[in-house]
Amino acid sequence: MNLSKEKKAGRYERLYQQINELLQKSNNPISNMATIVAVLHHKMDYFFWTGFYLLQEGKLQVGPYQGSLACIDLKKETGVCWAGVSRKETVIVADVHTFPGHIACDSRSKSEIVVPLMNNSGQIVGVLDVDSSEEASFDETDAEWLEKIVGLVYQKS
Repeated sequence: MNLSKEKKAGRYERLYQQINELLQKSNNPISNMATIVAVLHHKMDYFFWTGFYLLQEGKLQVGPYQGSLACIDLKKETGVCWAGVSRKETVIVADVHTFPGHIACDSRSKSEIVVPLMNNSGQIVGVLDVDSSEEASFDETDAEWLEKIVGLVYQKS
């Protein structure tokens, strides 16, 4: 991933505007998640796997995603996605193989970012999970813009 911070931020800003326009007529969070994932996965070349995991009866289960086959359920309180839920904050992992309890749904994943998804009541209902096949792909620019983009899921529902 060779984008400068400025170029990366510029790309995210354009994607945010595009996604916001696409979601204007939607009041369905699942449709919004699917649209967000499709745009991000196809416009950010270092996104190897892009998707949402949703809290369902105490489990984190796969929601809309693009990429290789996903784990359907993530073991409770294990891995980067659950860390995002437990900490209630974005988690960036430069090398997933050094993260305690990392869940390897695809062994090609090398780095990861997880952004909590909150509903209109401020409750965490899931996470956006993005993997890269290269180490140290994600930084604060990704975190800032992905948090803004994830905020669009429930903007009108």
